[in-house]
Order: sequence, then structure tokens, then C-alpha cells
Amino acid sequence: MPYMRNGKRDYKTEYNRYHSRKREKIKRASRNAARREYEEKHGNLPASKDVDHIIPLSKGGTNSSRNIRAISRYINRSFKRTKKGAIA
Repeated sequence: MPYMRNGKRDYKTEYNRYHSRKREKIKRASRNAARREYEEKHGNLPASKDVDHIIPLSKGGTNSSRNIRAISRYINRSFKRTKKGAIA
């Protein structure tokens, strides 16, 4: 991991250099909005579930209700990714 110091993950540096970028904040807000919208229609999701975009946002998908579904967190986070984090 790029944000390691003395064998431990440096969360503060990671946030300052990456997660605090305007583009990342917009993407995070978009993901949170999709989860809220899904939960309004289908009820609260357990912590073990993620809201997944059928067509990924990185490939032109939207946050419309027709493009989101609930799947297990393990499955959602196990897709092959590119170096930039997009689904391959």
C-alpha cells in the first residue's frame, strides 16, 4: 500500500492525499446517495450487504433505481480491478 509508515497504514496521510480530493468526495457522495435511495424503497440493508451498480459508474452507469441492487459485500468487492480501481 502506498500509505504505509513503519509497517502500519497511515490513514491521515491517505485521506489528505487521496480521499479529500474533490472528485473522490463527489464519488463518495454519489455512492451514499445510491444506498439511501435503495434503503428508502427496500428497507435498511444489513452491514454485510453493499449497494452495487449493475453498470458501474466508471463505465457510464447511473444511480437510477434500475441500475442498483443489493449484493453481499464480499462479492461486490471481489471484482477484478484496474490500477486506478475501476472494474476491469
